[in-house]
Amino acid sequence: MKHNIKAVDIPLTPAIADYVEKKLHRLDRFLSPANVEETTCHVEIGMSTRHHKKGDHFAAILTIVIGGRTLRAEVEKDDLYAAVDLAIDEMATELKRFEKKKVSILKRTGAKVKAFIKGFIDR
Repeated sequence: MKHNIKAVDIPLTPAIADYVEKKLHRLDRFLSPANVEETTCHVEIGMSTRHHKKGDHFAAILTIVIGGRTLRAEVEKDDLYAAVDLAIDEMATELKRFEKKKVSILKRTGAKVKAFIKGFIDR
């Protein structure tokens, strides 16, 4: 999977980039082998806003373009690494749902073709 990481209002340190890349490799197992090469993932991490009176609030936004569809996960937390972890978990759920829907459509189509052919044989 191709990916690009963008930091907003924080410096993108090598430690943060390595952590995000390591977590993104976890998403590869949810993709079919044909989709892994053509999939693009855009990751945006950084400060969500500057108007909070106490503490920092970080946002992690993942956008994956796969097969003409766009899947998105957006999480805000007090810790940057926690936001990345939760965004990856949310995206894993979205990818599971996408792949399951794709398989069910294929099975339904196959069942319709089978019924159509069976109708000709019975005549």
